[in-house]
Formats: sequence, C-alpha cells, structure tokens
Amino acid sequence: MIELFHLKRDIPFMRYARSTIYVSLFFIAASVLLLATKGLNLGVDFTGGTVMEIGYPTTADIPGIRANLAKNGYADAQVQNFGTSTDVLIRLPVKQDVTSAQLSEKVLTVLKQADSRAELRRVEFVGPQIGSELYADGALALLVVSIGIALYLALRFEWRFAVGGIFATAHDVFIVLGVWSLFQWEFSLTILAAVLAILGYSVNDTVVVFDRIRENFKKTRMTDVAAIMDNAKTQTLSRTVITSGLTQLMVLAMLFLGGEVLYGFALALTIGIVVGTYSSVLVASPIVMWLGVSREDFIKPPKEEPGAMV
Repeated sequence: MIELFHLKRDIPFMRYARSTIYVSLFFIAASVLLLATKGLNLGVDFTGGTVMEIGYPTTADIPGIRANLAKNGYADAQVQNFGTSTDVLIRLPVKQDVTSAQLSEKVLTVLKQADSRAELRRVEFVGPQIGSELYADGALALLVVSIGIALYLALRFEWRFAVGGIFATAHDVFIVLGVWSLFQWEFSLTILAAVLAILGYSVNDTVVVFDRIRENFKKTRMTDVAAIMDNAKTQTLSRTVITSGLTQLMVLAMLFLGGEVLYGFALALTIGIVVGTYSSVLVASPIVMWLGVSREDFIKPPKEEPGAMV
C-alpha cells in the first residue's frame, strides 16, 4: 500500500469516541427533525411543473423578480439564483389548461416588461404523473441499495461490525439530506444519484478500516480494544487521506468548473466525502467497541482430535 506518511505512534482516535458519537447523534437528530418539519424542496423531476432558466447581464434582483411575478398572478413561482448571481431559476407548478410553452412565454413576457435584458436560457417540463413515478422509483432505489449494503456488511463481518457500518452509512445519508432540507436546495434526480454514490463511497471507506481492525484482532495478543482500533486507524490513515483527498479534488473541480448542470451533484458529493470520511474513522468503530467486541470473537477454538482424553 502506498503511504503518504508513516507515523511511529498511534493516534488516540478512540479517546474522543464518546464526543464524536454524541456529535453524530445530535446531527442525525437535527437532520431527522428538519426532514420531518421542512422536508425536501423537491424539484420538478419529482413534483411536475415548468422550470425556466433566465439570464441577466448584471446581478439579478431576486426579491424584485419574485414580487413582479406575484403581482402578475404567479405568486406560487419559486425564484432563486442558479450557479451565479446573474442566472435565475424559476420553478412553476403545473397549471390547468395551460401548456408549458404557453406558461413560459407568459412569464418571459412579464420579466421582459420589467427588464428587457432578460434572456431565456432553457425551459423544461415534467408532468405530475411522471414526477410521482420518478419519486417512487427514486425512493425504491435508495431503499434497495441500503438493504443491499446492510446484507453485504452482515455477511462479511461479525454482527457488531455490521451494526457499526450500517449506522455510519445511515449517518452520512441523513446528514446530507438534512443539509439539503436546512437550506431548501432543490432535490432532483441528480442529487439522488449523488446520495447513492455517497452510500457506496462511505461503506467502502468503512470496510477498509474494519478489515484492518479485524486483522489486528487476529494477530495481536493485546486485549485493549481501543488500542487495537487506534493502531488499525493509524495504519490506514495514509490510505484514507490519499483516497479522500484525491476524490475530493476531482469533485471540487466539478463543483467550480463543471457549470450549473453538475453543481448540485458535486456539492452533495463534497459534503458526503467529508462526512463519510469522518464517520468511517470516528463513528463506526466506537459503535463496534460499545457493542462489546473483543479479541476472543476472532480466535477459533482449538479442534479436538478423535480419541483425545478429556
């Protein structure tokens, strides 16, 4: 394994286990509360409606645009900046007896009356039935992937490790969704894809740490569980830094250079990588330790030979 650095002393990660678990439980509870009260700001991918991207040569007056649309009968329009201060995203729910093309033309006319420099960049329409189906399919995909990861961890590791890995993975997803709920950023199919990618990234990082902890349990005579885990995390720290760092560099390139289309996807991954690395090192292992894992769980009892006297 390539090492970026080699530490002679183990870092006492487990000394802070109680604090990191309490911090994680707080953020999970806050995320659940946000999702229950504010919910997710579902995009037209899931709800159906018309999305318009409008460009201005200078910084757009979001409150002014919102007030202008409300004055002209579009009070239900959601207006926000998109990527830069000169780009505006307008989302309109489905209206009876009005096509998406007609609706976008009317809205553009209203905007041009207020500022003739307004330029239509794109228009998208999703029917409510299609949006409902996409929402159901997306939720099913998230559920299936989560069950698959849980089964994989249960089959590969001792049950305490499986519980710790499942908790750490759920921790990452809840926090990302909680951030999206807090800031009411649009949750679209692209963001759902990022959440699924975070699931895979997080469990991979956790498995690497767990593998080394399991190896240390088998080959050491030490009985201090916390010291064994600290040693395993210190040994894999270089790999964690290299993997997470290079992945984050790629994602940051998409975030700052990929344009509006990749912005939400890259932002979700950026948050997910940070949270996933944190949970792999400082959340999953304390759960395993508190569930009572010990060296005896990995030592096979000696086989009794036939005819041996008892």
